[in-house]
Amino acid sequence: MPNPDLISRWLTTFPDLTELEEAHREELLRATQFNRLREGDIAYRQGQQCHAYVMCIEGQTRVFKTSESGREILLYQVGPGETCVLTTSCLMAGSPFPAESTAETDVLHAVLPASAFHRLMGESPRFRKFVLDNYGDLLSSLIMLVDEVAFASLDLRLARRLLAEANARGVVAKTHQQLALDLGSVREVISRYLAEWERMGWVHSSRGAIEVTNRGALASYGGGEAA
Repeated sequence: MPNPDLISRWLTTFPDLTELEEAHREELLRATQFNRLREGDIAYRQGQQCHAYVMCIEGQTRVFKTSESGREILLYQVGPGETCVLTTSCLMAGSPFPAESTAETDVLHAVLPASAFHRLMGESPRFRKFVLDNYGDLLSSLIMLVDEVAFASLDLRLARRLLAEANARGVVAKTHQQLALDLGSVREVISRYLAEWERMGWVHSSRGAIEVTNRGALASYGGGEAA
């Protein structure tokens, strides 16, 4: 049996799992393992087979797609209390990962092997509902990203990304290059927008970070229609 403290933190993060039927809850507890990733570690690679259902307890991973030319675009991030829509999809379809995932911070995962996942999906209505509810929520978020990439201009997407990434002090702990990778662009274009917004007093760039200094103006700009 895994460390009781880890089990407690896991079930606190995913309280719906405590509602499973007793036999299925015991099977879940027996089968689940815990895995830690360090910042920068690879969670999975494109083309790799999926062998487990993963629930994030602490930290954050980024899921991204890389083009043949080496350009990246962020698909979504997985944080505490969330699962990975591509992991769920690949488990249910038996297909390899169509993208890659790395740890943006140190991460703690609860990991349920594929065999136990499929068994519980077939035998436990409550576990099945838990998985499908999470899958539906994440799929909706992914579709919103597709809409944004297809219909919003890069400057609007950058404004929204800064607002989404900013911490309580308004600081986005990313470089211009990292933001460019997230948005499927290049550093020079991102830097041009940020320099313009800095002249307008909306942001302030420093080494390895961008501070949002006028959240209202950036929110108003990011809420506009695509150009």
